[in-house]
Amino acid sequence: MSGGHHHGHSHHGHSHPGDERARLTSRAALASIATALFLVAIKSYAAWDTGSVAMLGSLADTALDLVASLVTLFGVSWAAMPADEDHRFGHGKAEALAALIQVILIAVSAIVIAWRAVDRLMRGEVTQGLELGVGVSLVAMAVTIALLAYQRTVIRRTGSVAIRTDHVHYQSDLLLNLSVIVSLTLDQLLGWHLADPLLGLIIAAWLLYGAWRAASHSVDQLMDREWNEAERAAFLSATRDYPALSGLHDLRTRSSGAHRFVQFHVWVPGDWTVREAHDRLDECEESLQARFPGTEIIIHLDPQGHTDRETMLPSSLTEANP
Repeated sequence: MSGGHHHGHSHHGHSHPGDERARLTSRAALASIATALFLVAIKSYAAWDTGSVAMLGSLADTALDLVASLVTLFGVSWAAMPADEDHRFGHGKAEALAALIQVILIAVSAIVIAWRAVDRLMRGEVTQGLELGVGVSLVAMAVTIALLAYQRTVIRRTGSVAIRTDHVHYQSDLLLNLSVIVSLTLDQLLGWHLADPLLGLIIAAWLLYGAWRAASHSVDQLMDREWNEAERAAFLSATRDYPALSGLHDLRTRSSGAHRFVQFHVWVPGDWTVREAHDRLDECEESLQARFPGTEIIIHLDPQGHTDRETMLPSSLTEANP
């Protein structure tokens, strides 16, 4: 059995999950940069031609997406760097940092759009160039839908925080393009001039909500928040398959980009030699690592009957007590 396990290990070299993930995430980031460049070009012309606040809001958002996607690309490639002397746990948190920078940008754009909309409400100007505005918005929607579909497959395969934040931007783009079509139609065909600025305000609120959601996710990683209940439960139930781990306690978990860390203490019979305990638990560790790829497992041995005098956590937080 163990022979088979090691045999599988040797092939691990060419398709390391980390490499595959780095390739997918940077490809997704490049795709969104190319999309944003194209959209900024067509929307700049349309915003200048139609004089619509909603179109300007849509352009501002796309320009921000471009900056944010560049930040994402940087964050993702930085996060994929292997561990080095100064960062022995890897660079996974670079992704969460990149996501936080994007959050600030989204919030700023929301405030600018809201300000433009209020300005418009005061002055009551009228838009023009219905066909161009609607045409550009439809093209933008088609391109955005294609990008979103691609990002979704990448998120499903990598769980990247940075790509997920990027995904939120482009989802808001769809709404923005739709609102441009609605506002131009209401403004020019039905003469309801409040439509354009009011939709601008709604867009700003939606952007702020997206920023808040993305921020909380990044902060969780930077603060070493525990895995969610379901993930912890899944890991604990997997450990029950190994009799040697029956004395598991003090389970602690955290995530850093693609890297996940778990550590726990295990009670072992007091008469086992160090080598015996090490060999038995090593087997469990290798097997668990194969079941939870991308997870680093650290096990601390406690001889049975031994109590930690200075434990890091109050006993109420530990998994099991003697």
